[in-house]
Amino acid sequence: MSAAQPARRDWSGIRGVIVDLDGTMVDTAGDFHAAVNAMLGALARLHPHLPAPAPLTREAIVSFVGKGSENLIRRVLDARFTPAHANGLFADALALYDREYLRINGRFSQVYAGVAEGLARLKAAGLRLACVTNKPYSFTEPLLAKTGLVRYFELVYGGDAFPLRKPDPLPLLKVAEAFRLEPAQMAAIGDSENDAQAARAAGMGVLLVPYGYNHGNPVQGVDADGIVGTIAQAASLLTA
Repeated sequence: MSAAQPARRDWSGIRGVIVDLDGTMVDTAGDFHAAVNAMLGALARLHPHLPAPAPLTREAIVSFVGKGSENLIRRVLDARFTPAHANGLFADALALYDREYLRINGRFSQVYAGVAEGLARLKAAGLRLACVTNKPYSFTEPLLAKTGLVRYFELVYGGDAFPLRKPDPLPLLKVAEAFRLEPAQMAAIGDSENDAQAARAAGMGVLLVPYGYNHGNPVQGVDADGIVGTIAQAASLLTA
Protein backbone atom coordinates (compact mmCIF):
# COMPACT_ATOMS: atom_id res chain seq x y z
CA MET A 1 0.00 0.00 0.00
CA SER A 2 1.37 3.42 -0.91
CA ALA A 3 1.94 5.99 1.82
CA ALA A 4 -0.70 8.63 2.38
CA GLN A 5 -0.07 11.86 0.52
CA PRO A 6 0.22 15.18 2.38
CA ALA A 7 -3.18 16.83 2.71
CA ARG A 8 -3.78 19.67 0.29
CA ARG A 9 -4.40 23.05 1.94
CA ASP A 10 -4.38 25.49 -0.98
CA TRP A 11 -7.45 25.18 -3.22
CA SER A 12 -6.99 28.48 -5.03
CA GLY A 13 -6.14 26.91 -8.38
CA ILE A 14 -9.25 24.74 -8.63
CA ARG A 15 -11.32 25.30 -11.79
CA GLY A 16 -13.43 22.14 -11.92
CA VAL A 17 -15.12 19.84 -9.41
CA ILE A 18 -16.23 16.21 -9.78
CA VAL A 19 -18.99 15.08 -7.42
CA ASP A 20 -20.04 11.51 -6.61
CA LEU A 21 -23.76 10.64 -6.38
CA ASP A 22 -24.77 7.79 -4.01
CA GLY A 23 -23.86 8.57 -0.43
CA THR A 24 -22.45 11.97 -1.39
CA MET A 25 -25.32 13.96 -2.89
CA VAL A 26 -28.26 11.60 -2.44
CA ASP A 27 -29.06 9.03 0.24
CA THR A 28 -30.16 6.18 -2.01
CA ALA A 29 -29.91 3.38 0.58
CA GLY A 30 -33.70 3.01 0.62
CA ASP A 31 -33.79 2.53 -3.14
CA PHE A 32 -31.06 -0.10 -3.04
CA HIS A 33 -32.79 -1.92 -0.19
CA ALA A 34 -36.16 -1.99 -1.93
CA ALA A 35 -34.77 -2.91 -5.37
CA VAL A 36 -32.48 -5.70 -4.14
CA ASN A 37 -35.19 -7.38 -2.10
CA ALA A 38 -37.71 -7.00 -4.92
CA MET A 39 -35.15 -8.65 -7.19
CA LEU A 40 -34.70 -11.55 -4.75
CA GLY A 41 -38.45 -12.05 -4.63
CA ALA A 42 -38.72 -12.04 -8.42
CA LEU A 43 -35.75 -14.41 -8.67
CA ALA A 44 -37.45 -16.86 -6.31
CA ARG A 45 -40.57 -16.84 -8.48
CA LEU A 46 -38.46 -17.38 -11.61
CA HIS A 47 -36.56 -20.30 -10.03
CA PRO A 48 -39.08 -22.01 -7.69
CA HIS A 49 -36.90 -25.13 -7.42
CA LEU A 50 -34.35 -23.18 -5.34
CA PRO A 51 -34.80 -22.31 -1.64
CA ALA A 52 -36.44 -18.88 -1.40
CA PRO A 53 -33.77 -16.35 -0.32
CA ALA A 54 -34.45 -14.35 2.84
CA PRO A 55 -34.52 -10.57 2.41
CA LEU A 56 -31.32 -8.67 3.14
CA THR A 57 -31.12 -5.87 5.68
CA ARG A 58 -30.57 -2.28 4.60
CA GLU A 59 -27.20 -2.26 6.40
CA ALA A 60 -25.96 -5.35 4.57
CA ILE A 61 -26.96 -3.97 1.20
CA VAL A 62 -25.34 -0.59 1.86
CA SER A 63 -22.07 -2.37 2.68
CA PHE A 64 -22.14 -3.84 -0.86
CA VAL A 65 -22.74 -0.48 -2.60
CA GLY A 66 -20.08 1.52 -4.42
CA LYS A 67 -18.50 -0.58 -7.13
CA GLY A 68 -21.34 -0.79 -9.64
CA SER A 69 -24.44 -2.89 -10.14
CA GLU A 70 -22.60 -6.04 -11.24
CA ASN A 71 -20.53 -6.13 -8.06
CA LEU A 72 -23.60 -5.38 -5.93
CA ILE A 73 -25.57 -8.26 -7.42
CA ARG A 74 -22.66 -10.68 -7.10
CA ARG A 75 -22.32 -9.76 -3.42
CA VAL A 76 -26.05 -10.19 -2.87
CA LEU A 77 -26.13 -13.60 -4.57
CA ASP A 78 -23.04 -14.75 -2.65
CA ALA A 79 -24.82 -13.82 0.57
CA ARG A 80 -27.92 -15.86 -0.23
CA PHE A 81 -26.89 -18.78 -2.49
CA THR A 82 -24.17 -21.39 -2.86
CA PRO A 83 -21.35 -20.38 -5.26
CA ALA A 84 -22.65 -22.71 -7.99
CA HIS A 85 -26.17 -21.32 -7.79
CA ALA A 86 -24.95 -17.72 -7.48
CA ASN A 87 -22.96 -17.97 -10.71
CA GLY A 88 -25.85 -19.54 -12.58
CA LEU A 89 -28.34 -16.94 -11.36
CA PHE A 90 -26.26 -13.85 -12.08
CA ALA A 91 -27.66 -12.94 -15.52
CA ASP A 92 -31.29 -13.30 -14.39
CA ALA A 93 -30.60 -11.46 -11.14
CA LEU A 94 -28.94 -8.51 -12.87
CA ALA A 95 -31.76 -8.17 -15.39
CA LEU A 96 -34.39 -8.33 -12.65
CA TYR A 97 -32.47 -5.82 -10.52
CA ASP A 98 -32.27 -3.38 -13.44
CA ARG A 99 -36.03 -3.69 -13.92
CA GLU A 100 -36.81 -3.21 -10.23
CA TYR A 101 -34.37 -0.33 -9.73
CA LEU A 102 -35.74 1.59 -12.68
CA ARG A 103 -39.23 1.16 -11.21
CA ILE A 104 -38.17 2.27 -7.73
CA ASN A 105 -35.46 4.85 -8.60
CA GLY A 106 -35.77 7.90 -6.34
CA ARG A 107 -38.86 6.71 -4.47
CA PHE A 108 -36.99 6.01 -1.23
CA SER A 109 -34.16 8.54 -1.65
CA GLN A 110 -33.50 12.03 -0.39
CA VAL A 111 -30.94 14.73 -1.11
CA TYR A 112 -28.54 15.33 1.78
CA ALA A 113 -28.55 18.70 3.55
CA GLY A 114 -26.23 21.27 2.03
CA VAL A 115 -25.99 19.66 -1.40
CA ALA A 116 -28.03 22.09 -3.51
CA GLU A 117 -26.58 25.06 -1.59
CA GLY A 118 -23.02 23.82 -2.14
CA LEU A 119 -23.47 23.05 -5.83
CA ALA A 120 -25.09 26.44 -6.41
CA ARG A 121 -22.16 28.14 -4.68
CA LEU A 122 -19.60 26.24 -6.74
CA LYS A 123 -21.41 27.05 -9.97
CA ALA A 124 -21.84 30.72 -9.05
CA ALA A 125 -18.09 30.92 -8.43
CA GLY A 126 -17.49 29.81 -12.03
CA LEU A 127 -16.28 26.30 -11.29
CA ARG A 128 -17.15 23.65 -13.86
CA LEU A 129 -19.08 20.72 -12.42
CA ALA A 130 -19.31 17.05 -13.37
CA CYS A 131 -21.07 14.15 -11.69
CA VAL A 132 -19.12 10.88 -11.90
CA THR A 133 -20.71 7.81 -10.35
CA ASN A 134 -20.39 4.04 -10.59
CA LYS A 135 -24.18 3.89 -10.88
CA PRO A 136 -25.36 2.99 -14.42
CA TYR A 137 -26.31 6.04 -16.47
CA SER A 138 -29.85 4.70 -16.95
CA PHE A 139 -30.30 5.02 -13.16
CA THR A 140 -28.24 8.20 -12.75
CA GLU A 141 -29.91 10.55 -15.21
CA PRO A 142 -33.49 10.01 -13.95
CA LEU A 143 -32.39 10.41 -10.33
CA LEU A 144 -30.54 13.67 -11.00
CA ALA A 145 -33.58 14.93 -12.90
CA LYS A 146 -36.01 13.90 -10.16
CA THR A 147 -33.94 15.55 -7.42
CA GLY A 148 -33.40 18.73 -9.46
CA LEU A 149 -29.62 18.38 -9.20
CA VAL A 150 -29.01 17.80 -12.91
CA ARG A 151 -29.07 21.55 -13.64
CA TYR A 152 -25.77 22.06 -11.85
CA PHE A 153 -23.71 19.71 -14.02
CA GLU A 154 -22.09 20.17 -17.41
CA LEU A 155 -21.15 16.49 -17.57
CA VAL A 156 -22.67 13.33 -16.10
CA TYR A 157 -20.77 10.04 -16.43
CA GLY A 158 -22.29 6.80 -15.16
CA GLY A 159 -20.39 3.65 -14.32
CA ASP A 160 -20.95 2.31 -17.82
CA ALA A 161 -19.48 5.35 -19.61
CA PHE A 162 -15.96 3.90 -19.89
CA PRO A 163 -14.26 0.48 -19.77
CA LEU A 164 -13.03 1.23 -16.22
CA ARG A 165 -14.81 2.84 -13.28
CA LYS A 166 -13.75 4.28 -9.92
CA PRO A 167 -11.41 3.53 -8.13
CA ASP A 168 -9.66 3.64 -11.51
CA PRO A 169 -8.83 7.27 -12.39
CA LEU A 170 -10.01 6.98 -16.01
CA PRO A 171 -13.50 8.59 -15.58
CA LEU A 172 -12.00 11.51 -13.66
CA LEU A 173 -9.28 12.03 -16.25
CA LYS A 174 -11.94 11.98 -18.97
CA VAL A 175 -13.68 14.87 -17.21
CA ALA A 176 -10.42 16.84 -17.07
CA GLU A 177 -9.92 16.15 -20.77
CA ALA A 178 -13.46 17.28 -21.62
CA PHE A 179 -13.07 20.44 -19.52
CA ARG A 180 -9.58 21.07 -20.98
CA LEU A 181 -8.18 21.37 -17.49
CA GLU A 182 -5.10 19.85 -15.88
CA PRO A 183 -5.86 17.28 -13.16
CA ALA A 184 -4.23 19.58 -10.59
CA GLN A 185 -6.89 22.17 -11.41
CA MET A 186 -9.64 19.78 -10.33
CA ALA A 187 -11.04 18.46 -7.08
CA ALA A 188 -13.28 15.48 -6.35
CA ILE A 189 -15.93 15.21 -3.65
CA GLY A 190 -17.08 11.76 -2.55
CA ASP A 191 -17.97 9.50 0.33
CA SER A 192 -15.68 6.50 -0.09
CA GLU A 193 -12.24 5.07 -0.72
CA ASN A 194 -13.29 4.55 -4.36
CA ASP A 195 -13.55 8.32 -4.78
CA ALA A 196 -10.33 9.02 -2.91
CA GLN A 197 -8.27 6.38 -4.71
CA ALA A 198 -9.52 7.54 -8.12
CA ALA A 199 -8.74 11.17 -7.33
CA ARG A 200 -5.30 10.39 -5.91
CA ALA A 201 -4.41 8.30 -8.98
CA ALA A 202 -5.67 11.07 -11.28
CA GLY A 203 -3.59 13.72 -9.50
CA MET A 204 -6.64 15.59 -8.20
CA GLY A 205 -7.47 16.93 -4.76
CA VAL A 206 -10.18 15.06 -2.87
CA LEU A 207 -12.61 15.89 -0.07
CA LEU A 208 -14.83 13.29 1.57
CA VAL A 209 -18.14 13.55 3.40
CA PRO A 210 -18.56 11.35 6.52
CA TYR A 211 -22.24 10.47 6.18
CA GLY A 212 -22.09 8.19 3.13
CA TYR A 213 -21.57 4.47 2.62
CA ASN A 214 -17.86 3.59 2.05
CA HIS A 215 -18.73 -0.13 2.05
CA GLY A 216 -19.79 0.13 5.70
CA ASN A 217 -16.38 1.37 6.89
CA PRO A 218 -15.56 4.71 8.58
CA VAL A 219 -14.31 7.25 6.06
CA GLN A 220 -11.89 8.73 8.57
CA GLY A 221 -9.32 6.07 7.72
CA VAL A 222 -9.24 6.93 4.00
CA ASP A 223 -6.34 8.89 2.49
CA ALA A 224 -7.91 12.20 1.46
CA ASP A 225 -7.24 15.93 1.70
CA GLY A 226 -9.98 16.48 4.24
CA ILE A 227 -13.38 15.50 5.56
CA VAL A 228 -16.18 18.05 5.19
CA GLY A 229 -19.53 17.90 6.94
CA THR A 230 -21.52 18.90 3.85
CA ILE A 231 -21.13 19.78 0.18
CA ALA A 232 -21.78 23.37 1.27
CA GLN A 233 -18.70 23.18 3.51
CA ALA A 234 -16.69 21.77 0.60
CA ALA A 235 -17.84 24.68 -1.54
CA SER A 236 -16.66 27.14 1.12
CA LEU A 237 -13.18 25.61 0.99
CA LEU A 238 -13.00 25.40 -2.79
CA THR A 239 -14.25 28.95 -3.41
CA ALA A 240 -12.40 30.74 -0.59
